Amino acid sequence: MATQDVWQSMSSRAGSAAAQKAALGGLWAAGAANESPSGAAEGLSEASQFLKRCFDLLFSVTALLLLAPILTVISIAIRLDTPGPVLYVSERIGRHGRSFRCFKFRTMVREAERLQKRMQHLNERDAVLFKIADDPRITRVGRVLRRYSLDELPQFFNVVRGEMSVVGPRPPIASEVREYGEGHLRRLTVLPGITGLWQTQARHDPSFESYVSLDLAYIEHWCVGLDFKIILQTIFVLSSGTGI
Repeated sequence: MATQDVWQSMSSRAGSAAAQKAALGGLWAAGAANESPSGAAEGLSEASQFLKRCFDLLFSVTALLLLAPILTVISIAIRLDTPGPVLYVSERIGRHGRSFRCFKFRTMVREAERLQKRMQHLNERDAVLFKIADDPRITRVGRVLRRYSLDELPQFFNVVRGEMSVVGPRPPIASEVREYGEGHLRRLTVLPGITGLWQTQARHDPSFESYVSLDLAYIEHWCVGLDFKIILQTIFVLSSGTGI
């Protein structure tokens, strides 16, 4: 089944969330089936996945315990700053095209998604991605959280739940995945991560191809040492106040 046919099928049933999830899974299956038998559609080996999962659990549980007071303070600050929930929960696409609920601290006003439709002409990234440097939807507390990427901390809960990894490709939204070519689908062979090569080496590069190529390079060359290196680079980036 061709990739285009999968998305045409999904579009005809766009009113149903369940149909969209099924179509995303179909896209993944079709793309994987069309890859060469040399293993281009493969991610990490089972042994590597097990080792990475053990590291993820140990690191995330430790981080959540140590950061509990900070998480509490941030939650109170968000509540006092603007009306709305503490957490922003969005549907993301994970390993093998499965959707999951991704957690972040809310950094924008409550009607941010509705306002985005009016601001598409201000987008500073490729059409697949959306980013504005001085986004007016961001709250006062949100600007501080984003500067140091503290809004990402709740994603450690996603790691504990087995939906994400500490290091890996960023979890895309469904509209991004719709723009994928078959060569991009390998991003979905591993769990998405809180941080990764793109966030530490090229986060100000607006190119979608750069974003994808770094993620694919990570998958190709993964080892425990690479994860440690990226985590250390992330700490350095965060300390500079440029966020990830």
